[in-house]
Amino acid sequence: METSSDLSSRVRLNIGGKKFCTTIDTLTIREPDSMLAAMFSGRHAMCQESKKGYVFIDRDGKHFRHILNWLRDGVAPSLSDPDCSELLREADYYQLLGLKDGIKDSRREVGEVEAELTRIDIIKCIQSERVRFRGVNLSGIDLSKLDLSLVDFSYACLRNVFFSRTNLQCAKFRDADAAGSIFHNAILRECEFTGANLRGALLAGTNLQSANLQDACLVDCSFCGADLRTAHLQNADLTNANLEGANLEGANLKGAKLSNANFKGANLQRAYLRHVNLREAHLEGANLGGANMTGAIR
Repeated sequence: METSSDLSSRVRLNIGGKKFCTTIDTLTIREPDSMLAAMFSGRHAMCQESKKGYVFIDRDGKHFRHILNWLRDGVAPSLSDPDCSELLREADYYQLLGLKDGIKDSRREVGEVEAELTRIDIIKCIQSERVRFRGVNLSGIDLSKLDLSLVDFSYACLRNVFFSRTNLQCAKFRDADAAGSIFHNAILRECEFTGANLRGALLAGTNLQSANLQDACLVDCSFCGADLRTAHLQNADLTNANLEGANLEGANLKGAKLSNANFKGANLQRAYLRHVNLREAHLEGANLGGANMTGAIR
């Protein structure tokens, strides 16, 4: 039989339209320094929806069940690279540092060849004027928040590397394999990604202004809110890529594959879209003012 205290400890959540029911203990004990713990600590007044008392959080609820399961059991889920990247973004938003570490550890265990260098090795190397990691295996290591501008990563194996908030301006990633890597809020201005494999990579909030992504594999990538002004995306494969709210003003997408690509709310002013097939792309709310769309299929 449920007591009144059991009922009072329950929390109903509406995460972007998906409904969840949990307890205050679940939200506060395992990750006491998280945003969720702060919200339900009792220190803040919570605004609830009038009918059933749901607390609304304006985030995508797709992976919130994984967050709740982590908070309940302390076990990080095993997910595909694209889903893992999305969950990492949510963990970053909710400031779930333990979950982020758990995801990193689980990704390192999924059959990856051990990286040839460590973060400390990289920090020592970048003291030199000209740094090259061409063809080196750096899979799974944490290179977040470093200054790696002008570094040459061409032909390197960079699968599942953490580049969050890293300065990579003018770095070279030509033909590199960076599938599943996390570039969240990184500076990638004028970087070269020609022919690179970025399948499932998280590039939300990145500065990719004038970057060269020609012939790159960008399938399942997230570019939400990214700055892609005057970027070179000729012949890039953007199948299933999420570019919602991205700024692609003046970008060149000649020959790009855009099947099921999400451009909702994106800025495509003066973009080069000649002869591009836009029929299966999602363009709701996109700004196409001044875009060159001669021969584009819509």
